Amino acid sequence: MKTILLAVALLILLSQTCIAKADNALRIQPYKANPHYWQYKGEPVLLLGGTKDDSLFQIPDLKEHLDLLASVGGNVIRNTMSDRKDHDFEIYPFKQLDSGKYDLNQWNPEYWERFRSLLSLTKERDIIVQIEVWDRFDYGDIRVPQNWIPNPWNPVNNINYTSEETGLGASYPDHHPARDRQPFFHTIPTMEKYDSRLDVVRSFQEAYVAMLLSISLDFPNVLYCMNNETSTAKEWGQHWIEFIKAKAEKMGVIVFCTDMFDDFHQGPKSVKLPIVENNPGIYDFVDVSQVNSRTFNEDHWNNVYWFAEKLRHMNRPLNNTKIYSDGEKSFGTGTPVDGVERFWRNLIAGCASCRFHRPDSGIGLNPISQACIKAARKAESRIKFWDMRPRQELLSNRETDEAYLSANPGKAYLLYFTDGGTVGLDLKQQEGSFSLEWIDVSTGEWFGNPKRLAGGQTITVEAPGNNGWVALITR
Repeated sequence: MKTILLAVALLILLSQTCIAKADNALRIQPYKANPHYWQYKGEPVLLLGGTKDDSLFQIPDLKEHLDLLASVGGNVIRNTMSDRKDHDFEIYPFKQLDSGKYDLNQWNPEYWERFRSLLSLTKERDIIVQIEVWDRFDYGDIRVPQNWIPNPWNPVNNINYTSEETGLGASYPDHHPARDRQPFFHTIPTMEKYDSRLDVVRSFQEAYVAMLLSISLDFPNVLYCMNNETSTAKEWGQHWIEFIKAKAEKMGVIVFCTDMFDDFHQGPKSVKLPIVENNPGIYDFVDVSQVNSRTFNEDHWNNVYWFAEKLRHMNRPLNNTKIYSDGEKSFGTGTPVDGVERFWRNLIAGCASCRFHRPDSGIGLNPISQACIKAARKAESRIKFWDMRPRQELLSNRETDEAYLSANPGKAYLLYFTDGGTVGLDLKQQEGSFSLEWIDVSTGEWFGNPKRLAGGQTITVEAPGNNGWVALITR
């Protein structure tokens, strides 16, 4: 009898293992044929998006907003696990007691149901969710409304610990989170600013992330980013990456994790990049979002192209979950025109994910970004971005920031003009004929009729007008 039971147990275990492997094959993961891009359900995917909020699971019209995104070809969102009181509809993950204080040992079911609903709705629409577990702006008071003062993690607001027991202050109004003085982000024993009083805080942090994972690990359409533009020591993010991967391994599922470092806008001067470059086993992909702030025009191209080439040996996707593009704020958001240009430069440089940041630091999912996404999907119907590489050396008579080229020479060329113009395209080694088609970036629609071109020469390509244009030149 024991032999029979053992055999049955073994069959069940083998069956579960096979199911897990089959499910893993369908999960979001680097594309096997070109790991600089993603694949989902076994097929390569280019991730494009733009949404009106970051903590999207909290918005009341979530279904309608996801439908709009999907209707224009969008298939990726950013979801910070934020609960800051920017809007009346945002709620906290913990139960609030009659006293007004929170019990960190009890959950608010509505918060987690909203999160599960987001993952279900996105899965139904084949939309990838890049989760950010922590956002440093949720734990400071430099913004209005001040986020830390009402936060359940604040010792003033919960029944679980005090300031004296933890070292957490009641307010942090005098410094930007980039200065990294909030003890909440130093609860890991290996960190320089660690204080043993923070152990109790870490226990609740780990319970919170475990609860998140108890929901998210069931879904195949999730990527994990530890922080929003962090300047904290690497041990913080690495602890959570290891925590998430350990939980996933116990469930038999694969997950892909990274961290978003603040100083990536400095390009080659970034001091955080070696952390990612030297630890490919920890950082499964690279979020280069900060390259989309503070730099403009050809300088932006130089930075994002440098990242793409510098990290090519890692064979990991480069994601842009935030393309800044509105408001012209002091940290270099720029205008909607800058956002559109950054979107296309990122695609041509070889980035796997491009998403417009939410207002008022980005244009979100407004008509301009909708047109961009539609235009990129039309381009994808003719060329496959994962088969292309930047080939600026094939252009001649090009002015600074005039045009950018991605190509699979002899087969397909995508030429983007930022504001009209004329350039030469070297087809001297490519005999035969090609077809030239135009997409108007401002509308996302085809323009004019296809034109036949003869190879074996340098051809002149002139944009149909000013503003942004995409030329598709294919066999």
